Amino acid sequence: MLARVTQWSPARLGNLSGKRIIVTGATNGVGLGTTRALAHAGAHVIMAVRNTALGEQRAAEIAGSTEVIELNLADLASVRGFTDRLDGDVDILINNAGALTDKRHETVDGFETTLGTNVLGPFALTNLLFARVRSQIINVSSDGHRQATLRLDDMHLRHSKWTSMGAYTHSKLVMMLWGLELDRRLRAADSGVVTQLVHPGWVASNLTQTSDSPLMSLAHKVAKGVADRFGNDIDQGAAPTLYCISEPIPPGSYVGASARLGLRGEPALIGRSPGACDYDAAARVVQFAEKETGTTIPV
Repeated sequence: MLARVTQWSPARLGNLSGKRIIVTGATNGVGLGTTRALAHAGAHVIMAVRNTALGEQRAAEIAGSTEVIELNLADLASVRGFTDRLDGDVDILINNAGALTDKRHETVDGFETTLGTNVLGPFALTNLLFARVRSQIINVSSDGHRQATLRLDDMHLRHSKWTSMGAYTHSKLVMMLWGLELDRRLRAADSGVVTQLVHPGWVASNLTQTSDSPLMSLAHKVAKGVADRFGNDIDQGAAPTLYCISEPIPPGSYVGASARLGLRGEPALIGRSPGACDYDAAARVVQFAEKETGTTIPV
């Protein structure tokens, strides 16, 4: 008789009492779904958010063990301030927050905003906190990385054509390569900390309408409408991240939605693009990020 196949559910997390977990971008979307599931499993969740008033509101709604600390990933001073305000060690760091902007902007540190928020801020946060992370680092990326071309000679897209989705997918490819090199360094150092990458699927609440042109604006309206009907909700979008915590998967794994095109479905180990498997490019990405942020991982 064939064994019955059961769907993954947050019940697989078990009892996380005593675990301390940081979730960036915890007020909305996948970050909120992740925070809610972890708190309901008994973990103490540190909600790292830009809007602390909204963070306190969400914490009250969740009614679990939470605390709210301000963090703006687009500002390295805020990243350093967060690490100063955080009390004690944590078991897991979940770099979930991300940005998709309608126009090209630069952060206070002179970074292209999408790259600064989605990669350089989390990179600095991870390096500054690493000595206080006990077991796991999870980086939320995207299968959008498959559409990107790495711009090692123009990482801030100052000379290349800038589009909202182009900058977003580029940042996600950079994150995939950072994750590849991070895993390599942790293995080489025989570290007790492991890292994984995740793709949350197509989550309607995470789509941002852009306005590069009337045609682009219309395209995003259509995409959001389709995602509202066929995409994951925030709890389904959180499942790949939670799967990394609940399941005995290998270090360096990439977890995403198992259905066709990776839009939705059960969390499972999935493949990444050939460009996201380039160790030489990954090393160069990390060298770039170290120089820009002035941080490195102490392993």
